[in-house]
Amino acid sequence: MSVFELMKKRCSVREFTDQPVEEEKLIRILEAARVAPSAANRQPWHFIVLRNQALKEQVSSHWGAKAPVIIVICGDHISSWHRKDGKDHCDIDAAIAVDHMTLMITELELGSCWVCAFNNIRTAEVLDLPEQLEPIALLPLGYPAEFSDPDRHDSQRKPLEDIVSWDGYKKG
Repeated sequence: MSVFELMKKRCSVREFTDQPVEEEKLIRILEAARVAPSAANRQPWHFIVLRNQALKEQVSSHWGAKAPVIIVICGDHISSWHRKDGKDHCDIDAAIAVDHMTLMITELELGSCWVCAFNNIRTAEVLDLPEQLEPIALLPLGYPAEFSDPDRHDSQRKPLEDIVSWDGYKKG
C-alpha cells in the first residue's frame, strides 16, 4: 500500500473489539513516534501506554476507555525548541509524532482516534507526571469494530481550490 493510500485509509475509530493489541504492534507504533521529526531534534515527548482499565477510565472520555490501549502523548515544554519570538513548538512536535503513530496503527490494521477533549490536569494528577510534562493528546487504539470507506474524502473533504493559494494569499 502506498503512503497516500494509507493516509486515505486512516480514519477516526471510536468503536473497538475486545481483542487485545499485541505487544509487537505496540512497539512498532511507539517506534513510529520515536523516528518522527521534531524542531531542532529536541524530541520533547513522552508516551505513556495504558492497558489497565482503571487507569484508562480515569484519564479518558467515556468511549475512549473502551479501547484496549490508550497512549497518552505528553510534551515537555522545558526541552522543546522555542522560536526567537517565544513560540513553543512542543505541541507541533507532539502532533507530528501522533500522526506517525496513527499511520502505523492503520498499517497494522488497527484503529485509533486522536483525542484532545479530555481533562489534562486530572490526567497529569492520575499519572503523577512531573510539572514540565503536559498531557497533550490521548490515542485510544485497538482492533476496529467497523471500517470507513477510503473514498469518503471525495465527498467529505474541501476541494484543493478552497484550501490552496499560489504565489500569495487568495482572499475567499
